[in-house]
Amino acid sequence: MAGVTDTASEARPPGLVKLGLGATAVVLVLLVLAPFVLYPVFLMKVLCFALFACAFNLLVGYVGLLSFGHAAFFGGAAYYTAHAVKVWGLTPEIGILIGVAGAAGMGAVIGFLAIRRHGIYFSMITLALSQMFYFVCLQVPFTHGEDGIQGVPRGRLFGVIDLNDPIAMYFTVLTIFLAGVWAVWRIVNSPFGNILKAIRENEARAVSLGYRVERYKLGAFVISAALAGLAGGTKALVFQLATLTDVQWQMSGEVILMTLLGGIGTMAGPVVGAALVVTLQNYLAAVGIPVNVLIGAIFIVCVLLFRRGIVGEALHALSRRRPG
Repeated sequence: MAGVTDTASEARPPGLVKLGLGATAVVLVLLVLAPFVLYPVFLMKVLCFALFACAFNLLVGYVGLLSFGHAAFFGGAAYYTAHAVKVWGLTPEIGILIGVAGAAGMGAVIGFLAIRRHGIYFSMITLALSQMFYFVCLQVPFTHGEDGIQGVPRGRLFGVIDLNDPIAMYFTVLTIFLAGVWAVWRIVNSPFGNILKAIRENEARAVSLGYRVERYKLGAFVISAALAGLAGGTKALVFQLATLTDVQWQMSGEVILMTLLGGIGTMAGPVVGAALVVTLQNYLAAVGIPVNVLIGAIFIVCVLLFRRGIVGEALHALSRRRPG
């Protein structure tokens, strides 16, 4: 265990830790004040996609597994939550839990089939299985095909909080987002997370130390799928809608883009990347600028100039400036 921990993680300088804590406190204050200044639905969309990107980053950034099929978990959970709330009449918190459980179950099946392959073969299997799920969603009756599940009621959280109030809904989404990010942070900084990072750095050595690598990979895959489902189920309540857009392969591409722009393997990177992409999609589309072309250009610039992503490059620059 000591060998795995030593090779998988590095001690962070105290100054960088203090800076991170200070920045976190400032961001929390801004998030609390944000709905009184900006449009709450836009902010909730940012938070949902930021949580989705954090879930994806747990897999690619700390295990080294590039999945092209995470849209299945995100969109699948949206369908499960929307159906449970609208058709079965369940409360929103139960609907979200059903979406998370459904995404975790799909993650267990897809992960079991995919983790025995490495590199591009793993990625292609996840993409193929995700596309299979897309065509299932296109055909089965409960998804309503191309129309999707519309008019999903938000209901009352725990039977008390009326989620039709935008401010109440925002703070519910913010709580879910913070809980999801805390879960990712806790996993990454646990013994389990150290083993995942060891597998990413040197899988053969982890096997030689006696770890059942496939079990750890599958566990990480299921956790990542469940957190992606948490984001998808929450998004279904925010927009009161679940459609095929959420399960298309383009959604997997978007979350990859968000994570790469922000910085793979960093806690704040996916959040920054998601905020950047969602902001560009929302505000530039209104003025007629081809958003996809612009986002592609930004991605190319980041790949050429910021190989570690926006947050990754910033952390690297700060770490190089510390004494010694």
